[in-house]
Amino acid sequence: MNDIKIVKQILLEGKHQKPIVTDVFYKETHQPKKIVIFCHGYKGFKDWGAWNLMAEQFAEAGFFFIKFNFAYNGGTPENPIDFPDLEAFGNNNYTKELDDLESMLDWISSEEKFKTEVNIDDIAVIGHSRGGGIVLIKASEDARIKKVISLASISDIGSRSSVTGDLEKWKKDGVKYVVNGRTKQQMPHFYQFYEDFKANEQRLNIQKAVEQIQIPQLVIHGDKDTSVAIDEGHKIHSWNAESVLKIIENADHVFNVSHPWEKENVSKELKEVIEVCIDFLK
Repeated sequence: MNDIKIVKQILLEGKHQKPIVTDVFYKETHQPKKIVIFCHGYKGFKDWGAWNLMAEQFAEAGFFFIKFNFAYNGGTPENPIDFPDLEAFGNNNYTKELDDLESMLDWISSEEKFKTEVNIDDIAVIGHSRGGGIVLIKASEDARIKKVISLASISDIGSRSSVTGDLEKWKKDGVKYVVNGRTKQQMPHFYQFYEDFKANEQRLNIQKAVEQIQIPQLVIHGDKDTSVAIDEGHKIHSWNAESVLKIIENADHVFNVSHPWEKENVSKELKEVIEVCIDFLK
């Protein structure tokens, strides 16, 4: 793994006045490589758990692997782990995340620094959980994406957009809070989150997006996922007859890794996920 080049904390200008903090992992061969862009999920971040180990394995397999924090995920350039900027977290929404992914596509398609290392005609996107929903929608919209993989993805945004609870109260208060079980932070959702969903409801329909996908699609879900039910993986698969479904046995929502992840290797379940993804992308 020593010959893997890792460049962390690249600050990209997004469309929403906040930088997109980005990492790349690759072997410096001056040969064009397949590009993989990874999107984290809700209350996630690019350095969560074993995502760095995962990135190294993709680079080892010959990919140019990119992972990033959504600009409004609550991290900052100084502290990209966890959520020092809860104001930003509260102002995040689905269309901002779609814009951020578009910014990533724009960047890698035109970035001079890595020009000899990337094949911009071979870009795949991978999304975990809510990030799965984001990559599925984007894959139906953007012809630069040639393959799409969802990991433990949500199948529906609508049922989640009211973030449970009383809409009237949320509107009146302007904010509601969700407790982060790990950090114990009270994480705000400003009412704009719901308004953004309502204003873009057609675009944010994952079923409609998947039915329009014309590129190779892989759906991965763990059979012990208690955060996003395995039924959602089956639904996504059912909406595209050409898609491939892979169920990972005994895997939870994060494929049996956790944060922080101090071990040198990923879990058996995540290792299987990575191997299935690499086979699919090759």
